[in-house]
Amino acid sequence: MAVVNVALAGRSYEVRVGAGLLDDAIVQAREFIAPWSGRKVPVVADANARRLHGDRLTQSLATNGHAIDWYEVSPGEGSKSWAELERLTDWLLARGVTRSDHVFALGGGVVGDLVGFACAILKRGCGFVQLPTTLLAQVDSSVGGKTAINASAGKNLIGAFHQPSLVLADTACLATLPQREMRAGLAEVFKYGLLGDAEFFARVDQDSAAILACDNAVLEPVIAHCVGMKARIVAEDERETKDARALLNLGHTFGHALEAETGFGDRLLHGEAVALGMVLAARFSARRDLISLADAESVTEALARAGLPTEISALGLDCDGTVLADHMRHDKKAGGGTVPFILLRALGEAYVARDVELADVAAFMDEQLQAH
Repeated sequence: MAVVNVALAGRSYEVRVGAGLLDDAIVQAREFIAPWSGRKVPVVADANARRLHGDRLTQSLATNGHAIDWYEVSPGEGSKSWAELERLTDWLLARGVTRSDHVFALGGGVVGDLVGFACAILKRGCGFVQLPTTLLAQVDSSVGGKTAINASAGKNLIGAFHQPSLVLADTACLATLPQREMRAGLAEVFKYGLLGDAEFFARVDQDSAAILACDNAVLEPVIAHCVGMKARIVAEDERETKDARALLNLGHTFGHALEAETGFGDRLLHGEAVALGMVLAARFSARRDLISLADAESVTEALARAGLPTEISALGLDCDGTVLADHMRHDKKAGGGTVPFILLRALGEAYVARDVELADVAAFMDEQLQAH
């Protein structure tokens, strides 16, 4: 098991990465489970995650006499809504959750975001423990305290910063994921290399087959490396008031626009959108003479080798570049009338560009919609 500490003033927490952590949850999360003695432990779970992993968690808690009160969430971005947030907070209140209690989130990024935001606002803040079951959640969304729901104007526009008290990333869960979900998570793994560690990017490219095959000898150190990179960035810039944390949005401004245009559904998974967004960020960087066309193409080739989408023309979108650029106006990072873009000065060296004109982005997106 690898342990990464997220060092924040007064509220540091651990991210533990390894196979079998759900089976050992009663020990790993003892201090957060013990106060529920005599009451059922509230676990909010993606319906698929409960079906696949619920028995393991149930049996672990039962060894110490604890039972679970389950709340199921439908899979998909549609659950990150006002309606689902209201239902969940009402459910938690009906069960007498107090500010000193901890709610458990079992599933991917959707469940983690929903539960984290609910716990941020419930009685002005209660605790929660993340039990991420997808690669994307284990390397990214379960760590760092960003919690949110979606709005009609865009993705993750309503939320709060609320750190978990513990993250248990059980790598054994990943063996049950469809390959498409694993590849979507792999996109976020590539992101860490591309934004700040060129050697890691090359290593992920080389080891992508082993990662997708859930080889734990490769998976555990790769996940721990990503978490370690994010932990350092979060410790430096918890609330994204500086440029440090903004770098984690590499691929996301372009990607969120594509998600919005495709309806935030299964047509384009978040990780797939991030992969396309990284390709676009690399090509746009080359367009601005920040990196070479060859470097941009190497990003495309690495993602393509991993089976990730690299051409937005393949989406068959019925829109032009202006429509996609307009989606970016609603980006939560926008401010002062401008939209910051995460671009590349080199592979492994991202930076925040605040001088990008959306008209230029629209023209670039028109080119990409018709290319390849």
